[in-house]
Amino acid sequence: MRGLVRVIIFIALLWSAYWFVAGFGLRNAITSWFDKQQDQGWQADFSDAETAGYPFHHMTRLNNPALADPVNGTAWSADWIEFQSPAIWPGRQVLRFADTPQRLSYFDQTSTIQASDLQAELQLQPGVALVLEKMALTAGPWSINDDTEALAGGDTLALVMEQTSIPEAYAISARMDGFTPGDDLRDLMRSAATLPQAFETFELDMTATFNKAWDRSALEQSRPQPVKIDLHLAEMKWGALRLFAAGELDVDENGIPTGEIAIKAENWKDMISMANAAGALPDQAVDPVTRALNFMAGLGGNPNALDMQLNFRDGFVALGPLPLGPAPRLILR
Repeated sequence: MRGLVRVIIFIALLWSAYWFVAGFGLRNAITSWFDKQQDQGWQADFSDAETAGYPFHHMTRLNNPALADPVNGTAWSADWIEFQSPAIWPGRQVLRFADTPQRLSYFDQTSTIQASDLQAELQLQPGVALVLEKMALTAGPWSINDDTEALAGGDTLALVMEQTSIPEAYAISARMDGFTPGDDLRDLMRSAATLPQAFETFELDMTATFNKAWDRSALEQSRPQPVKIDLHLAEMKWGALRLFAAGELDVDENGIPTGEIAIKAENWKDMISMANAAGALPDQAVDPVTRALNFMAGLGGNPNALDMQLNFRDGFVALGPLPLGPAPRLILR
């Protein structure tokens, strides 16, 4: 009996020693990363760090963290952020964010993000490169505001990015329940008063292939850039409006996409009003575009439903036969 007690005590002491050594190493890795970013010209600081979680987890909390990259003009700050991982393997990290407001800036534009139970899950491959296997962002009720008004909000948020059998390809999905657009988006619709406050459905399912796998260099050096996008389904339902999209795009080294995206739109005339109100479709083009699309919708047998295709060619995009202008450049900065 005494021998068993001694073995248990020895194992407990050995585990405790491992926990404290590993916890110190993890905390040092996190704080050293901040120091390294400062050496590269970032603002990267926090007021203090705390360690907890014994005996089964490691939890490191940074109070008042702030990050700012002067190159791309982005900055973020919060009251605190927690890094939690199983004591046996620190490569599976759960980042928990403060329920209090966080500030996210891009040059001179600043937004305030507030969310309940906001957390990010990171699953990394063992090794120095820390290749990303899975990243998930989930939250309860959330909202994004600028200095004067609400920009967007929702009841839940779920974003997942998971590595496939091809290391550079990631399956990406998104779902937002109760997504509520801000006043600016609703003002784009002349029929905004007839639309419900929240979207019924807002979902995305796609596979994106990048020029390299996502790893620690994505933060420390350059972002992986998309080279191929396979959009399995994008779906939006907002009152009487229905929009579905699917297709494939190849992206060159300059971020210019080439390919086709099939689109099905119900009550598409309201979408023309939205494009016109947003300034994307000039007043003088509204009638010709409406007549052309009305003719094409009639070919499908339902004048309220439009089956079209976005064509990306030579740096330009067209909706069926109608040119829309330069294609957006798909570059991650």
